[in-house]
Amino acid sequence: MSNGGNNRQIRRILSIDGGGIKGTMPAAFLAGLEEDLGQPIGRYFDLIAGTSTGGIIALGLGLGRTAKELLELYERRGPVIFGQDNADDEPLGRIRQAWRTLTATGRHVVGPKHDAAILARELKAVLNNDLIGQSQTRLVIPAWDADLRSPYIYKTAHHTRLQTDYRKTALDAALATAAAPTYFKRHRTADDIGLTDGGTWANNPTAIAVVEAITLLGWHPSDLRILSLGCLDEVYMLPESPGFAGLGLKVLNLYADGQSHGALGMAKLLTGHPYDGDRIYRISPSVPSGFFTLDDTTKIGRLKGLGMSEARKAKPHLTPIFFTQPADTFVPVYQLKEKAHESDVATAADRQ
Repeated sequence: MSNGGNNRQIRRILSIDGGGIKGTMPAAFLAGLEEDLGQPIGRYFDLIAGTSTGGIIALGLGLGRTAKELLELYERRGPVIFGQDNADDEPLGRIRQAWRTLTATGRHVVGPKHDAAILARELKAVLNNDLIGQSQTRLVIPAWDADLRSPYIYKTAHHTRLQTDYRKTALDAALATAAAPTYFKRHRTADDIGLTDGGTWANNPTAIAVVEAITLLGWHPSDLRILSLGCLDEVYMLPESPGFAGLGLKVLNLYADGQSHGALGMAKLLTGHPYDGDRIYRISPSVPSGFFTLDDTTKIGRLKGLGMSEARKAKPHLTPIFFTQPADTFVPVYQLKEKAHESDVATAADRQ
């Protein structure tokens, strides 16, 4: 996509926040936009960044999965991942679900609330043994190295410095970026690196994507167009002089909102939005505080509905900006060799 009369071109970036099962909303939003496109929606972006649940979506899109397939991951496998399947209207089903909820809550006090092995099994059914190097789109997937207390970002080989991650499994990256503390245990990679959820420092990866685009990729800030998808904005008010009891779980909202608004602010400064023109398009519907949670799968239908409704409203505006034609073919700096692929597959789920 050319940019006026110069030799530069518009570069389209997709950024997806973390948010557990609330990732149903951006997955549905993308599926709604994808309905009128001739191929998977990931092909229309030059770079995709995603954290936690957004990282799972980003990896899937990069590997050529459709947004519809990824939405089905949330609809069909979400209740299994979070231990809420079989919650039917029969008395036995309700008793079983109540017992699961009780035991999960008890586990949450002393350890992770959910089983990472189940998460690995369900994600492997979608990501298979594909390697990051098989991605058809540039990827940036934040995680956190808990031992070194530093960011750990999985990336495709879109620069000469990026010599390692492309040989790793997408499943490894997905399990790392989604290993939310207290919800899932720390993920041990094939190299025995202990990683946790990228949401601990970059739940909204928009700024990371913009920095990657301007620095490593050398794209001009004015050429960037960023579609930034949140996992809902909760509406809440803080007490005037709160103690810990007064804040409660709102302390999590406080830190997540601060990081998200900071990321968007940095991205706006770097790209000149909105003073030099519109660069960033943020979609994150506002909802009442506490109505949706990271692992409540009983509201998947409502989350899907929110995403589809937002897509219907946004489609006429976003289509001429992002979806007139697919992005140029991504050619990685380093190519996978078939032997390396065969020797490196099939381990992430088995290590859980």
